[in-house]
Amino acid sequence: MQRTIITLLALLVLTTSVTAADWRQFRGNDGSGVAVDAAPPTLWSDTQNIAWKVDLPGRGLSGPIVIGDRVVVTASSGFAQDREHVLCFAAKDGRLRWHRQFWSTGRTMSHPKMCNATPTPASDGERIFAFYSSNDVICLDLDGDLQWFRGLNHDYPNVSNSLGMASSPIVAGDTLIVQAQNDSDSIAVGLDVATGANRWKLDRPILANWTSPIVVKGKTPDADVVLLLSSQGVTAVEPRSGRKVWEFAAECGQIPSATTVNGIVYVPAGGLTAIEPPSGSDSAKVLWQSGRVRPITPSPLIYEERVYAIGSGGVITCADARSGEQLWQFRLKGGLYYATPVAAGGHVYVFHEDGTAQVLKSGDRAELVGSHEFKEPILCTPAIAGNALYVRSDGHLWKIAQ
Repeated sequence: MQRTIITLLALLVLTTSVTAADWRQFRGNDGSGVAVDAAPPTLWSDTQNIAWKVDLPGRGLSGPIVIGDRVVVTASSGFAQDREHVLCFAAKDGRLRWHRQFWSTGRTMSHPKMCNATPTPASDGERIFAFYSSNDVICLDLDGDLQWFRGLNHDYPNVSNSLGMASSPIVAGDTLIVQAQNDSDSIAVGLDVATGANRWKLDRPILANWTSPIVVKGKTPDADVVLLLSSQGVTAVEPRSGRKVWEFAAECGQIPSATTVNGIVYVPAGGLTAIEPPSGSDSAKVLWQSGRVRPITPSPLIYEERVYAIGSGGVITCADARSGEQLWQFRLKGGLYYATPVAAGGHVYVFHEDGTAQVLKSGDRAELVGSHEFKEPILCTPAIAGNALYVRSDGHLWKIAQ
């Protein structure tokens, strides 16, 4: 009996360590953009600390995800971007493990900077969920075998955006949440991870929106809620039923997503607003609001009790996460930023549209410690797993590690 308990504890520790090193969705497992206990390199070059580089087909703005020893990315190709790709590489050496391809069933039109493969995929540790601007949802197992395929435009033909969709799906328990908000038939759906069937479907405000949903953890898994953003505010729903739990009225941004850390939600509204979710029938409590901390396209990053937000002109602002008080501002290279910054090992990693990576030391003053020119456009958010940074452009995927 004692040996059995020891074995089970060992397996639990092993499983926990593997899970902790994963990056299973946009901005990581918890949607914070922070990799705890990781320390990727802060300096690298074409000949140092680049473990591998692999070619990718077509185009892709979706960020990579990491499940154990697998790195997964999506791409789209063809004149109409109607060929959908899901690729899996070995994290150790970049070897291609498998490559699956599908035809789009929905509209693939998009802005020239975007493409069909803009949303970042997600995983529950057993399955991979690839979502595309065409509103196709593809579920594969970790070996690349198709589990189900759902063309949402078959059921909701008016769900589209001529500029392209960018909201990334998330997994909450056994439900996959997909947000497709636009100027026509605007919806959010909760899908059964095992079958792809609807658990629920909500009508959403009719206005283009590229934010991604987030999960706010409760005291128990049953108390978790999913936050959906729109121009009208924040709506919290139960992941499995879609039942509305609470709302926070505010004119939120249409591109940057909210972030939650330690039970506090940071909403891109009025610059940035920190709210405490309600308890019971209470209303959400505004802790602070700052017009100086204003994320424009990248989502805000909360790290080591500081808020980092990239505004217009490539200016990054750092503020106290508890009070919203501005600590410093720093002008990054260039003016256009699309990738959300990520953090680990006491550093913040920022990527400019032209492929310039910049590494800032996390602290009460601005300090640039490293930079690198990838020389290819980078518009997606990278992943951090273990002590490695995974970065992708349209044409390539890099692993940055010692």
